[in-house]
Amino acid sequence: METSTILIVAALLFSIGLAVVVVKRHAIVVLMGVELMLNAANLNLVAFSQYDPDRLQGQMMTLFVLVVAAAEAAVALAIVLQVYRHYRTVQLDEVNDLNN
Repeated sequence: METSTILIVAALLFSIGLAVVVVKRHAIVVLMGVELMLNAANLNLVAFSQYDPDRLQGQMMTLFVLVVAAAEAAVALAIVLQVYRHYRTVQLDEVNDLNN
């Protein structure tokens, strides 16, 4: 597959993820948008690693980003669960008071 095609797909994924993060107000959907943006970055890393003579640095960085994304998802879902237990909602617009 050609590099320009991969970069276009990655740009589309990142744009969709960014639009989801900006537009949606449900916490789980926002987390899915962040995951889309991280996967677009992974796609870019793999696409550009084909020009590296070693070819392993981009793939190792992608593996690192995947591990960080998994940890981010676990921590974020735990926070969302605690927010739901406290406020009884996961709508980000309704969770705006930190004193309660």
